[in-house]
Formats: sequence, C-alpha cells, structure tokens
Amino acid sequence: MAVELAALLIGDEPQVWSDLGFVVEGGAVHVSGVRHVLGGDKRGIRDWSVRGADVDEIDGFPLGLPAADPEPTPDHPNGVVGLDHVVFATPDLTRTIGALEGAGLELRRTRDAGQGQYGVPMRQAFFKMGEVILEVVGPAEPQGDGPPRFFGLAWTVRDLDETARFLGERLHRAKDAVQPGRRIATLDKPLGKSSVAMAFMTPEP
Repeated sequence: MAVELAALLIGDEPQVWSDLGFVVEGGAVHVSGVRHVLGGDKRGIRDWSVRGADVDEIDGFPLGLPAADPEPTPDHPNGVVGLDHVVFATPDLTRTIGALEGAGLELRRTRDAGQGQYGVPMRQAFFKMGEVILEVVGPAEPQGDGPPRFFGLAWTVRDLDETARFLGERLHRAKDAVQPGRRIATLDKPLGKSSVAMAFMTPEP
C-alpha cells in the first residue's frame, strides 16, 4: 500500500473554517481523503498521521493522530474540491528527504526555488501521498538541525472566480501559479483568521 496523508491537526476553531466556506462535521473538515481536525490552543498544523507506513515520527516530527479511513470530500460552499498540496518546511532538505524515503515515500522530483526570505538559495522536493502532494521546502545547504514543520495548505477549487466572490476581501488577487496553466490566490491571514497559510488554485488544465 502506498503511503497516504491521513489527518492533520490544526489549531483553528471550527467556526473559523466554517466561516471560510468549509463543511465542518464533528470538528473536522474532509478533503481528498485527509481529515483536518480542528481545535486546541496551539496555532498552525501541530500533528499528523499517515496510512500505509508503520512509523510514529518522520524526521523528528511525531505522528500522533489516528489514521482513520478516508471519507469523501463534501460540497464545500467555498468551491474547494481537493487538497492540491501541503507545504513542509525544513532546515535540512537532504535529511528530511532521507527520512521521508525511509518511511516509504518516493521522491518524485526536485526543483530550484530561487532565493528564500533571507536570501538563501532554496530547493523544493515533491512526494505523492495518496491524492495529495507533499511539497518539502528547504535551503540548498543545511541551515540548522531542527525538525521540519508544516507551513501551509493549497486547495484546488472548482472555479477560482467563484471562490473569490465567496471569500471577498479575505482573498488576495489571483496570479499565475508556478504550475503552467493554473492560477492561484492566497488567503489574507488576518482577515481569514486562520493560523495556517492557505492558497486556492484552479484545477490542472
């Protein structure tokens, strides 16, 4: 069995995601076979689980959530139809790639990502986890020995203009995505009130 992303624990109150147009059931949101568990007093993506791998941590990041069977994606009012990718940031890309491969994930490709926030050359590595891509971002040369952390979520939407109308001023203006033929718009975090960076993308052409 291939390794799949099963669940994420996110430090947002359920009402925040409901206001953003997600269907919240039992304190969780289901998209692309991933259960997004909401709540708690710590912000951001704090925990996760996978299906298809017998591991309790990957590169120092514990996997503490139950890996439940996937549930279908409901009809979210914001137009979200899938979780395109999850961004995983690391100070040591080579180390994190090795840890993910050791857990049974297959590295699909790498890409130079230009200069990072602090002027350091960055690279991206991509893994497929069920319906979802895990995008690992890190410096071209190691910049420390700390654990990786989740940075954000990128959703696929049915119609980006429709999503923009729903979210209004909470969504920044759309622009061309890195992926050819796609457009992307990011959530304004203060207005959206989520502790997780979010982007909304048009489907693959």
